[in-house]
Amino acid sequence: MVNDLDEAPAKETVEDIIAAGGQAVACVGSVTAADFAQRFVDTAVESFGGLDIIVNNAGYIMDNVIQRMTDEQWDGVLDMHLTAPFKILRAAAPYIKENPTDYHRKVVNVSSVSGVFGNVGQANYAAAKAGVIGFTKTMAKEWGRYKVNVNAVAFGFILTRMTEAVASEDTVVEIEGRKMRVGVSQAAMESVRKTNPLGRPGTPEEAAGAVYALCLPEMNYVSGQCITVDAGSR
Repeated sequence: MVNDLDEAPAKETVEDIIAAGGQAVACVGSVTAADFAQRFVDTAVESFGGLDIIVNNAGYIMDNVIQRMTDEQWDGVLDMHLTAPFKILRAAAPYIKENPTDYHRKVVNVSSVSGVFGNVGQANYAAAKAGVIGFTKTMAKEWGRYKVNVNAVAFGFILTRMTEAVASEDTVVEIEGRKMRVGVSQAAMESVRKTNPLGRPGTPEEAAGAVYALCLPEMNYVSGQCITVDAGSR
């Protein structure tokens, strides 16, 4: 199951998976939409006959220092990063409970080092990502009886379109009608290179590798954990 806010990247990912020999279906839409969680779960079960792995990784940032942070910035980020994963797992709960397995199912929630250590200008994002960790630990306790491992990954600086170095700080994208600044300055990127023990940001493939590892059968006795994925920067 592939989700994206926009149809084009979701379709592209589906095509890549199919070309690699896999099976894939897109479920396009915002994870914050009122009907999304149930539609997502229903589409997965109808398309594949089951639901074994859920990765909650949708997100964006709306940074500001607290005295200038608006209610929209606070609510929007918490809705995306914390409320949406809650609603998705809540929608999945009846299926998980009513369909026991002889193998372990997996949930991986994406947190951030901002949620572990805090970060200036990210009161909303840090609060949401810290909440993800508490939510993860609770769900591990609630769903352990159903042979479900629930873990989180706290990413450091991962190189994506939201964090790539840009020449102008005015580079923006529009997400759900909101204009949001993307990218970081060249100076910020250079600072990452100087302070990161590996001398570079992480790649999307490396970030995905941590999620993948937590979904392996070899990790069946690991649950309720948050693994920091930042090359030892903190």
